Amino acid sequence: MRVVAALGGNALLRRGEQPTSEAQVRNVEIAAAALVPLAVSNELVITHGNGPQIGLLALQSAAIEGIEAYPLDILNAETDGMIGYLIERELRERLATKEVATLITMVVVDPADPAFLYPTKPIGMVYPAELEEELRRLHGWALVRDGRGVRRVVASPPPLEIPQLPAIRILLEAGVVVVCGGGGGIPVVLNELGWSGVEAVVDKDRMSAKMAAELGADALLLLTDAPAVLRGFGTDSVEEIRHATPSDFDLAEYDPGSIGPKLEAACWFAVETGGVAGIGRLADAQDILEGRAGTVIRR
Repeated sequence: MRVVAALGGNALLRRGEQPTSEAQVRNVEIAAAALVPLAVSNELVITHGNGPQIGLLALQSAAIEGIEAYPLDILNAETDGMIGYLIERELRERLATKEVATLITMVVVDPADPAFLYPTKPIGMVYPAELEEELRRLHGWALVRDGRGVRRVVASPPPLEIPQLPAIRILLEAGVVVVCGGGGGIPVVLNELGWSGVEAVVDKDRMSAKMAAELGADALLLLTDAPAVLRGFGTDSVEEIRHATPSDFDLAEYDPGSIGPKLEAACWFAVETGGVAGIGRLADAQDILEGRAGTVIRR
């Protein structure tokens, strides 16, 4: 089978953890152990989140006096290289028969998309609520409430095209495990001057679903820290949804800042391709693929 497995940001840095290299290496080791069974018996593409990492780099860049802060597309590329390196390193230690390659991936977006007027995509850490006005004043950030704190949000336009798809196909056909599309890919536009980066973050799950469809993948796995999609979350009658079709869901009922984008991407992939989409814990990746865990969505 050809499988695209998308790792949520919490697979690399858990909520509340300090973004140290030690914490990320420890979490990547756990992720790699869960991905090995998929890699051994399938053609595997691994995408990953980078919200905490790109937010930290943006904050560090903005804190250097006298030097203009790096734009988000360059910071995205930095995190892609860093996280891809860690995943590739750990997989290479565990896979004796397959090569692993990390590919920095661009994603074309529309510069006139309305998303640029209404930033919604959270990146970076959760800051104490009392710092909200100071963060707005110092950095000009758009901020939203996240629990008891605040978090930076940026534009999140939909992905239109993935220029590196031909290279990904070549690697897959050669039997290589491909790590790519980090953080939803690096958002770019093509104009009369050539390729240019833009201040945005493409949703990782939407990009992963598009990539899976374009690659003709049999399955899309959206892996997070939740065991499955929960119906009635926050109420007294919570239940795990194990097997479903896209028509079983009212997407408006699901948190757009959490499980909502994953569910939307999974349903879109199932409808568009007839393939299997699964949502669940990273540790259950193989069981989700085989229909024994998580939420499995079929057309």
